[in-house]
Amino acid sequence: MRLNGEISEDIDDDDDKEEREEPEAEELMKACSIGDGGLFTLTQNLVVGYALTSKKKQSFLQPKLLSLARNKGIFFVAIDRSRPLSDQGPFDVVLHKLSGKEWCQVVEDYRLKHPEVTVLDPPYSIQHVYNRQSMLEDVPGINLPECYGRVGVPRQLVITKDPLSVPDEVNKAGLKLPLVAKPLLVDGTAKSHELFIAYDEFSLSNLEPPFVVQEFINHGGVLFKVYIIGETIKVVRRFSLPDVFNPELSKIGVFRFPRVSSAAASAEDANLDPAVAACIAELPPTPLLERLAKELRHRLGLRLFNIDIIREHGTRDLYYVIDINYFPGFGKMPEYEHIFTDFLLSLMQSKYKERLAA
Repeated sequence: MRLNGEISEDIDDDDDKEEREEPEAEELMKACSIGDGGLFTLTQNLVVGYALTSKKKQSFLQPKLLSLARNKGIFFVAIDRSRPLSDQGPFDVVLHKLSGKEWCQVVEDYRLKHPEVTVLDPPYSIQHVYNRQSMLEDVPGINLPECYGRVGVPRQLVITKDPLSVPDEVNKAGLKLPLVAKPLLVDGTAKSHELFIAYDEFSLSNLEPPFVVQEFINHGGVLFKVYIIGETIKVVRRFSLPDVFNPELSKIGVFRFPRVSSAAASAEDANLDPAVAACIAELPPTPLLERLAKELRHRLGLRLFNIDIIREHGTRDLYYVIDINYFPGFGKMPEYEHIFTDFLLSLMQSKYKERLAA
């Protein structure tokens, strides 16, 4: 999203061809077996074919991950997009994060033809969270025990037409100022993660549709990134947008923020005020996050994603999910190498248990 007339550059380049830095899958793939006593043991190699942007490849396939994976018998093999996917491999797992309808159809066709291969994740499920109109729609219907807290989503409005009509639409929807404006589509580019804070509804007319408008909720300037890898969750704090209390800010109009949550904005080691840390920065209860993650895994059909959560300022148990991201920057997550490799091994264990049961 951009201000009318403002140009934003993409930062997540999509390389059509990934370099093959790992051995060919044909040379790696061998049979796996069940060990003594019926326990799963990986006696040979597990091959993961990957199709990632150059940026995602650099941030995720770090040397420490590749080294640990090799020690566990896991090998990452680049997928050549210039060749038919079915002619490559064989793979145990296909890991992908590339955009484009053509590529999504290639992966979906492959997934249907090769049910023995685990595809992370189904393209149609990923597309659901690439649209901010649909990404949060499953959250309100989740039945969570209130003893751990309440979870909702901010009230929002989708703007797809003439921006001059935005003030009327905001007033009809009854949204309260200030408002956060975000691009409707999440496509891995810099502009898809831009935020705008609007202190009056008329300033939103300066933004270029399509975008989503959400009510801004004061949350102490701290958000919680809940990373989900299979059944494992990991929570980290990140600095976020500051609270808004001053009514004089309405004179500002609309204010642009770059990408707010990043590794550089980590709040884990920050010297927070004790009063703030005791309430705002306190991590959400683990049982609440586990239940929320489990429900969203089932409803979204995803195993690799993260949830951005905030706690409303002045409360201890009122939370809001403000974003859901597919295959986020796991490289920023502590101990991601061990968590991800264990996750891959658990996928193979589940596959072989299913075969035994059949």
